[in-house]
Amino acid sequence: MSSLEKIRPFGVRCIIQTQALASKSMNSLLPDTLREAAKVINFINARSLTSRLFKLMYEEMGYEHQHLLLYTKVHCLSLGKIFNRLLSSDKKFICSFWIKTSAFSSLFEKQDWVCKLAYLADIFDKMNDLDLLMQGFQMDELFRNSKMCVFFKKLEFWLKRVQRNNVSVFPTLDKFEDDSEINSLNTICDSIREHLTKLRNELVSYFPSIVAQDRTQDWIQNPFVGDTTSGPGLSDKLTKNLIELASDRAIELKLQNVTVFQFWLEVQREYKELSEIAISVLLPFAIYLPL
Repeated sequence: MSSLEKIRPFGVRCIIQTQALASKSMNSLLPDTLREAAKVINFINARSLTSRLFKLMYEEMGYEHQHLLLYTKVHCLSLGKIFNRLLSSDKKFICSFWIKTSAFSSLFEKQDWVCKLAYLADIFDKMNDLDLLMQGFQMDELFRNSKMCVFFKKLEFWLKRVQRNNVSVFPTLDKFEDDSEINSLNTICDSIREHLTKLRNELVSYFPSIVAQDRTQDWIQNPFVGDTTSGPGLSDKLTKNLIELASDRAIELKLQNVTVFQFWLEVQREYKELSEIAISVLLPFAIYLPL
């Protein structure tokens, strides 16, 4: 068994993919509002004149093609911008011109529906912001883990606020809540709390170690901070090597001028085993261009 443990494949979770999968739980709550909003969007897009009026949305979302179907599961996190555009449009203009002859003309007159749409716009925007933070140059799993930890803390904060019927953390919803025409906030707070709780539980199922705030790999990100003497998941031999590395001021100065990945490559000759462990964690799904 020990020999198999040494040669078994190193399994790594693609953190961006699982984060995207977890965000799909948003479609399981507030389903009617989400489905109806998608139908409104597709109704507008199916008509040439109204489609041209909504072209601005495509440009804001940075799509190369200007005539894609607006609502797709692939671009679900971009729905925040779409919903905000619907809400920012003049209500009378929407009802009398865009969807006057459709079955959706009364939706924007329903206070509960507009509040729910405003909340969906905000939460999709927040998820999209998280998704963008977890992409780009010099990204690795440890960096993405730290961003997920921050998001979990924010999610807990949002839940506490909503439990007190305070929606100031959701700016679009907060604007409609301040509107004298929209006075139905209390009726949807239960739905918001249920959705945030569901979203948190889904993310916890994908990232249990992040929620538990596992610190055993902190030394990879920066071996010169924290308590290296406790041996964070390392053997006695490797702990001794880590103590020696963390005490070397010349090596510490190297880390200030290079990426974490480059740092572990540069110390590979002196600290081969530590370097191999660090690189095995940093390399999968990392984006380091150029080295």
